[in-house]
Amino acid sequence: MEMGFIEIGDEEYQDLLMAILQQYSYDFSGYSKASMKRRISRFLINKNLGTLRELKLRILADADYFDFFLEEVTVNVTEMFRDPSFYLSLRKNVVPYLKTYPFVRIWDAGCSTGEEAYSLAMLFKEEAILARSRFYATDINGKVLQTAKEGIYPISCMKEYSRNYIKAGGLYSLSDYYHARYNRAIMDSELSKNFLFSVHNLVHDGSFNEFNLIVCRNVLIYFQKELQEKVLELFMDSLPVFGFLALGNKESLRFSKIEKYFQVIDHKEKIYRRIN
Repeated sequence: MEMGFIEIGDEEYQDLLMAILQQYSYDFSGYSKASMKRRISRFLINKNLGTLRELKLRILADADYFDFFLEEVTVNVTEMFRDPSFYLSLRKNVVPYLKTYPFVRIWDAGCSTGEEAYSLAMLFKEEAILARSRFYATDINGKVLQTAKEGIYPISCMKEYSRNYIKAGGLYSLSDYYHARYNRAIMDSELSKNFLFSVHNLVHDGSFNEFNLIVCRNVLIYFQKELQEKVLELFMDSLPVFGFLALGNKESLRFSKIEKYFQVIDHKEKIYRRIN
């Protein structure tokens, strides 16, 4: 065992994943093995668990503990207006097209604790299309979705979020969109009026609507190639012709099976439009 790392063998790793699949119907077999092993190892160390077998027994015996495990090992790194240049591009290259529709549906897939969904809502409000938009914000993790529904964040984060907002082309002040109370920032309820938060597992849940814009940023990088292809096909099935798909800046449709169905709108920001 290295300092700060517990070595996890392939056989015991696969045994844990199979047990989780059988008991809770969560399939992690398509996730990046190296990334998942790192996160599980960190979990073992932080919770003072000596072996993977001990973790498996606790997970199988206690559904609440599994929820706790799920929250820790699924990636929930997010912030408001993360990568401001992405929002600038969205405002310039995508919103003008969305404005031509009488009603707009947006899927924020892998929304985590909701900062991205609220960022999109602010942008849509400033572009005068929020009232005729419906946001579907989904994640595998029900606990982070609860945070997203509440729309309450540490006030200490708002300084950085404000800088992001300004760089993203914000027209006003970020403080116009939340109420400060003690050490918390409570998001304006108008932003989430047209939100629908729901648990959705990209690994095995199917398409549930047709969308004009799908945003799934920095999620595919944690999947192996085969699962990436499966999720991208799910997104294509959920987009009509001329619908937009936005990925993270380290993700791409290049060399994917669905690449030929899309036009590159912004190569740097990984924004695509379905053309056939």
